[in-house]
Amino acid sequence: MKNISILILLVTTITLQAQNKLDLSYYLPQNIAYNKNIPTPESVLGYTIGQWHTSHDKLVEYMRVLAKSSDRITLENRGGTFENRPLILLTITAPENHKNIENIRLNHLKLTEINESPQLNISEMPIVLYQGYSIHGNEPSAANSAIVYAYYLAAAEGSEIELVLKNTIILLDPTLNPDGLQRFAYWANTNKSAHNNTDPNDREFHEVWPGGRTNHYWFDMNRDWLPVQLPESRARIETYSNWMPNVLTDHHEMGSNSTFFFQPGIQSRVNPLTPLKNQELTKEIATYHAKAFDKIGSLYFTEEAFDDFYYGKGSTYPDINGAVGILFEQASSRGHAQETINGVLTFPYTIKNQFTATLSTLEAVNAMRVKLLSYQRDFYKNVSKESQKDPVKAIVFGDEKDKMKTYHLAEILKRHKIKFYNLNTTVTSKGKRFNKNNSYIIPTNQKHYKLIKAMFEKQTSFTDSLFYDISAWTFPLAFDLNYAKLKATAAIGELVKNLQIPKVPEVTKSAYAYLMEWHEYYTPKALKKILQKGIRAKVGLKQFSLNGKNYDYGTILISVQNQNLNSNELHAFLTNVAKNSNVTITGVATGLTKGIDLGSSQFKMINNPKVAMIVGRGVSSYDAGEIWHLFDQRYQMNITKLDVDYLSRLEFSKYTTIIVPNSNLKLSSNTMKKLKFWVQNGGVIIGYKNAVKWLSSNKFIDLKYTTTKVEAKNISFEQKRDFSGAQIIGGAIFEAKIDRSHPINFGYQYDKLPMFRRTKIFIKKDSSSFNNPIKYTNNPLLSGYISTPNLEVLKNTVPFQVKRFGRGRVVVFTDNTNFRGFWYGTNKLLMNAVFFAKTM
Repeated sequence: MKNISILILLVTTITLQAQNKLDLSYYLPQNIAYNKNIPTPESVLGYTIGQWHTSHDKLVEYMRVLAKSSDRITLENRGGTFENRPLILLTITAPENHKNIENIRLNHLKLTEINESPQLNISEMPIVLYQGYSIHGNEPSAANSAIVYAYYLAAAEGSEIELVLKNTIILLDPTLNPDGLQRFAYWANTNKSAHNNTDPNDREFHEVWPGGRTNHYWFDMNRDWLPVQLPESRARIETYSNWMPNVLTDHHEMGSNSTFFFQPGIQSRVNPLTPLKNQELTKEIATYHAKAFDKIGSLYFTEEAFDDFYYGKGSTYPDINGAVGILFEQASSRGHAQETINGVLTFPYTIKNQFTATLSTLEAVNAMRVKLLSYQRDFYKNVSKESQKDPVKAIVFGDEKDKMKTYHLAEILKRHKIKFYNLNTTVTSKGKRFNKNNSYIIPTNQKHYKLIKAMFEKQTSFTDSLFYDISAWTFPLAFDLNYAKLKATAAIGELVKNLQIPKVPEVTKSAYAYLMEWHEYYTPKALKKILQKGIRAKVGLKQFSLNGKNYDYGTILISVQNQNLNSNELHAFLTNVAKNSNVTITGVATGLTKGIDLGSSQFKMINNPKVAMIVGRGVSSYDAGEIWHLFDQRYQMNITKLDVDYLSRLEFSKYTTIIVPNSNLKLSSNTMKKLKFWVQNGGVIIGYKNAVKWLSSNKFIDLKYTTTKVEAKNISFEQKRDFSGAQIIGGAIFEAKIDRSHPINFGYQYDKLPMFRRTKIFIKKDSSSFNNPIKYTNNPLLSGYISTPNLEVLKNTVPFQVKRFGRGRVVVFTDNTNFRGFWYGTNKLLMNAVFFAKTM
């Protein structure tokens, strides 16, 4: 035992000494010469890559110096992150290609056009390779390897590299998540010891909440390739669409005790829209990775983990676009050097493996260049044939009362370069009416046919019951928009070239009152501005009609008299609010209506909400970030983030509403007493997912649950993991029946609502039907996977409850109504709880 300990100590010492003596030769191929006029990373940064974690600002500094020094590189700034960090892209190729780069790009795009691709001589065309690094900021070996790679491409000399650069356009995205990388680099560097401490218990390996994985608003950006809700995603999708690369690589890290993974992933979990040839090419490329890792003695595995089902990930998005996406996962040092079951894992070693996979990809795409170019051309030929056979010739979508949700879905289509058109006439399909002025139509016979299917199809049958990510993401359901599949294209009007935000009608001046229906997406933004100005506003609890117009549940009333603005000032202010919030506000001259009159007690006063959210240890940063983003970016409403670390020192009385995102909280008894006292005295607490159980177990709300019990019969030990995984609801879409008269449902036009779900929290319905304003139907599955036992239990349960607690309210949602920023359709549920909870 003593000898083993000495051996481990000796290996550790040698490993750490090697790191301390680190230089660039540790990474680079040594059989070639390097141009001495090209600055090395160390000459600019002041250290060898791997000795410190490179922050984003330092990375950008070096890349700019490198681009100025090499005629092989151009550098482009494609915009900024939420923290205003540049989103740079390096285009790296032979100097002669740079001189003709636009013609090369346009010629390459012809591979996706069936009328032009047959004329192309692909044997003479360069291949386009998009290489992206560290979309998760605390997976930094990738971004650091990109620095070494950029130097290699700029400085390497000889006929071999010159031929590679002649035949390849490399789109190098050195850090897909600048804000997260900066955050993690700061953490790792400020906790680094002069002599590396490899003990996994050291603070260096345990980031404080929320960690560096996510972007500014704590989003996992490797789920946003399809929804494109974030500025970083929008920049890379623009790059992707402008080039349509043949191969895209996505470099990640995983648990420290693992090794190295490269695709293909688990074959039974490939999305059926992905061609079989895609996986064959992925396997062939994998042979180059295997050879490279065998050469340096690094352990690896493939086909045992991860999958290619959800098209919102970097390694999967290319698969629906005629390319090959490849995921790399390196065991993470999570700092500079850490003990693992495989020995001491150093940061330089992880960088070397990422760099090795980068070079093996470059070798593979050059060796397979003609094959990959042919695949892309054939992919779009086959897409054309498939679309022509499809009886669905067009998809129409829209919402007569909420133009902005329609606009935002159209915006996503535009970002993916999907062609869509205005309607030339109003369309009715299966009882749904699509007005030509607020609907769009998508012809399916276009090159993005498969991408359209991926976004609009519903799928409920699967070959596998396990998923690495969600199993459903049908966009019109996520947006709660009407849509229909058409068998003809007669209603297609003009191509939408410049998508414009819909105009709102002028606010007619009134000396009596103004009305704002609650249907439109940005009405919460407008209402908050009104209340913040000190203007009194009320919400109507019943329907009514006035001047030939029907006003729905939840209509907002602003009377003109006795406000802190005179009639002219009020009109000017509301005109500005309507314009900036894209909502319709109507001036009326009388309070006499058909239904409740405007002076009725059925209009309830709305107080200006002061909202806080509990964040920090134990809280899901994803869920909290989505709420923060919704308030801050969409509705321009402040939300105060209260960290659990100092929650006990706070007074809650200044807040009207406190949101508890998905969490496993452990609060002191004193804090719990204060929180209960606050609710009992009129506060509104809103809990999501696991916070529902926390609220009920701590006696804030009385709920009854039901559960599934599945016995493992004839399941072998080998099948145990798959059996358990099949009982998980990984993310699917379900239909709920709603009571539109209940304030939680104000703003919804129909009595059915698609809802996203990925928990197994099943709340039994209340004995009084009016206390079940949202209830799953008896046949709830709309899209995605759920096991049969879970589906049976889900039927007729409720995803929402609200109950009084003293003078306050406790509101619970079993699932995330703000999922990943693209579930526009249920965002209003949270806003209704914030503004109208006291009427419930």
